Amino acid sequence: MSLEKNEFDKISDKEEDVAEKIVDSVYAVHSTLGPGLLENVYEVCFCHELNKRGLSYKRQVFVPIEYNGIKFHEAFRLDVLVEDLVICELKAAGKSNPVWKAQVLTYLKLTGKRLAFLINFSQPLSKRSIRRYIL
Repeated sequence: MSLEKNEFDKISDKEEDVAEKIVDSVYAVHSTLGPGLLENVYEVCFCHELNKRGLSYKRQVFVPIEYNGIKFHEAFRLDVLVEDLVICELKAAGKSNPVWKAQVLTYLKLTGKRLAFLINFSQPLSKRSIRRYIL
C-alpha cells in the first residue's frame, strides 16, 4: 500500500522554515515599496530579501509539459523557485484573477512540489497580498 500526498498531509519542517522566510521577505518588500510598481521590480527586490535570509532561489524557471507524447520544455515559466522546494508566483495587478490560482496549482502538479505562494504586491495591505497553497 502506498501513501499518496493530499491536502491534509503536513509539509516538512524545512518547507515551513522556508515559507516563514518567504512571508517575511514579502512583508519587507511590500512595506518598503508599497503597491503600484511593475512585477519585475518586486521580483528583483523579493529575491534580494530571500538572499539576505540565506535562501537560494531560481528566477523564471521553465516548467515542462508533455503533450501527445512530446515533452515541451518551455511550456510554462514560474517566477521564483525557493530552495528547490517552494514556488512563488508574483503578480502586480490590482484585482485578483481566479486564473492565477489555477496557474499556481498547475505548477505544483507539474513540478511535484507541495507548497506555493501566490503573491500580489498591488494589494494595499501585505497580509492580503499572500495566498498559500499546499498539494
